[in-house]
Amino acid sequence: MSFDPAAEGWSPWPPSGFSGFTGPRWSRAEGDGWAYGVLADERHANNHGIVHGGMLVTLLDNTLGITVYRATGKRPGVTMQLNTQFLSAAHPGEFLEGRGEVLRLARSVAFVRGTVSVGDRLVAAGDGVWKLLGAPPG
Repeated sequence: MSFDPAAEGWSPWPPSGFSGFTGPRWSRAEGDGWAYGVLADERHANNHGIVHGGMLVTLLDNTLGITVYRATGKRPGVTMQLNTQFLSAAHPGEFLEGRGEVLRLARSVAFVRGTVSVGDRLVAAGDGVWKLLGAPPG
């Protein structure tokens, strides 16, 4: 039996740009924050049959970027730096869940960290710096 994100309260995230090639993507509100997910399949695997590290970094980058976007009142931003640690393998058929938190907001940059997990198993962790674009809200 395969995982059904919709049955678990996840909502589809519309495909757009590069991220449209790495989905389908899902999101779910959790307390004061959000979680983002991808049901991994064979397209996301490397030659060893496990989810490609580039896919994990993409989900982490998307998760942290959206976390910054929401925390700044939808102010656009771009990744300046992203440090990633790969902690365990993920496999096609598993549902990857990304969660992030903003550590500090400055005038023009945001410091953020997050994880990618499969259930209770951490698959990747990372932290980064996002350049905030445009004027601050308000």
